Amino acid sequence: MVIGFPSDQFKQEPETNETMVKACLINFGVTFLISEKINVNGKDTHPLFVYLKKELPGGILGSNIKWNFTKFLVSKEGVPFKRYSPTTKPVEIEGDIINLLDK
Repeated sequence: MVIGFPSDQFKQEPETNETMVKACLINFGVTFLISEKINVNGKDTHPLFVYLKKELPGGILGSNIKWNFTKFLVSKEGVPFKRYSPTTKPVEIEGDIINLLDK
């Protein structure tokens, strides 16, 4: 399952929660589940991202999310497996997804 977690902390999601799903469909062809806007950094970080960043802290720049489209792959059991940069295309993680599904 793919879930998108929009955040306006990078000034890229000016839409309201109500108009965001439609905008994502029209502008990007998004058909997966999209949550309401959340904070991924700072004191109001959503608990899911507190957990993901703790388990998969990222590179030399620390655990903060640097930009929209940072991706986290999580096992069927809810165990964080790997973190990917915003520039990683979804097709590039297909092998990791297949490996996790086969476990």
